[in-house]
Amino acid sequence: MNELIGTLSDGAAVHRWTLRRAGVRVRILTYGGIVQDVEVPDRDGRAGNVVLGFSGLDGYLRHPEPFLGALIGRYANRIAGARFALDGRTYALEPNNGPNSLHGGARGFDKRVWDAEPVEHGVRLTLVAGHGEEGFPGRLEVAVTYALDERGALRIAYEAATGAPTHVNLTNHTYWNLSGSGSAAGHELRLAASRYTPSDADLIPTGELADVSGTRFDFREARRTGTGYDDNFVLDKGVTRTPVEVAELYDPASGRVLTVATTEPGMQLYTADHIGEPFLPGAGVALETQHFPDSPNRPEFPSTVLRPGEVYRSETVYGFSVR
Repeated sequence: MNELIGTLSDGAAVHRWTLRRAGVRVRILTYGGIVQDVEVPDRDGRAGNVVLGFSGLDGYLRHPEPFLGALIGRYANRIAGARFALDGRTYALEPNNGPNSLHGGARGFDKRVWDAEPVEHGVRLTLVAGHGEEGFPGRLEVAVTYALDERGALRIAYEAATGAPTHVNLTNHTYWNLSGSGSAAGHELRLAASRYTPSDADLIPTGELADVSGTRFDFREARRTGTGYDDNFVLDKGVTRTPVEVAELYDPASGRVLTVATTEPGMQLYTADHIGEPFLPGAGVALETQHFPDSPNRPEFPSTVLRPGEVYRSETVYGFSVR
């Protein structure tokens, strides 16, 4: 089902698509590809929304910076100095995070209205990013499919093709609160990552892949997330052709469990310490599957280069259960 929920100042219509299957309801906006809500039952069978969002379009327009539930591109996370060199040419991007580029620039994919069409148990969103948008080379054709499988898991499948060599790193920026309200700092996280990428004061990786042993970054055994994280973890499995489970988030209060499986080599854990009004710090936990921050300037990191004739593919699956 889809419905018109508003228009932008330029007259562009924004629709909301509702997906239902196996006791799960998901609502997706064509503006920013935003996951507006995900409704799942708790251990007592009571349904509740487990993501942060707004009831209407206006909230997202007034509060764009948290990137609530949005599709992120053309490059998720940060690129140092808002520039990179590719095939001997340097490209200057539009800085929007101090001197750096963050989440694709000032008008990334989170601020675009996507075209939409129904698919089995889901919706397929598409857009075209022009050559030179926010400084990135290549005309990029992007498709993202949201679908619910037979177990009610939310599958997000990304595809992209380019007309010129470029960098691509796509993700979704949903904040999870499995209690449905209050703080998410008491959630327990297990993460299959033996290393992480230390960063400087601007959250740009230093290039080191550091061991998590004996540090606050060790989530190999489940423990409370707490607060104070905005860090990329190096998933032990690396890049895979099909999604592999890498994380579990558990809320002892509601009994809800979120599992994350992905093809990506990294995950950004963000505990929403600087999420901004109207939300309180720690109101949600973002688990952003991704390639590493600043990969275009770090040849030792897994590559994010996409060339003409190639197809970028990535998939992440969010599963729901209780205990």
